[in-house]
Amino acid sequence: MSTSERLPYLDASLPEAWKSLNALALKVSAAAEAAGLERETLELMNVRISQINGCAFCLDLHTRKALDAGASQQRLALLPAWRESTLFDSVECAVLDVAEVTTTLPDPQQRGEALVAARRLLGDETFAAVEWAAVTMNAFNRVSILSEHPVRRRD
Repeated sequence: MSTSERLPYLDASLPEAWKSLNALALKVSAAAEAAGLERETLELMNVRISQINGCAFCLDLHTRKALDAGASQQRLALLPAWRESTLFDSVECAVLDVAEVTTTLPDPQQRGEALVAARRLLGDETFAAVEWAAVTMNAFNRVSILSEHPVRRRD
């Protein structure tokens, strides 16, 4: 595709909407922190959502952020199979379950069961923060995928 045929970056084409999405992300991040969620847990969630959505830009960004927040390379490698691993604690499992349900939107019964179980474990405040964080991450994935944001080599 030639440069003239390339669609504009969605974030650049309506900067006020992009600023609003970023402001939402800051509010959601503050709510998650206030609810006691670890930064590492949220970044693992962001990576898992980006894996499901196939967002290369967000995978690159949030994998680095997860490592900076203390995630190990082993846990990042096992993230697609987190249910089969003992390396994730109950809170992380609940957060990852909310992430997957929010991203894939399975049938209402399965979705409801997963969300009720997560809410029971996390409590109302943390659960709401996690749901909002997952919704926000999915929005960022869509912006990056639709914009075809490039991933730059880092080596």
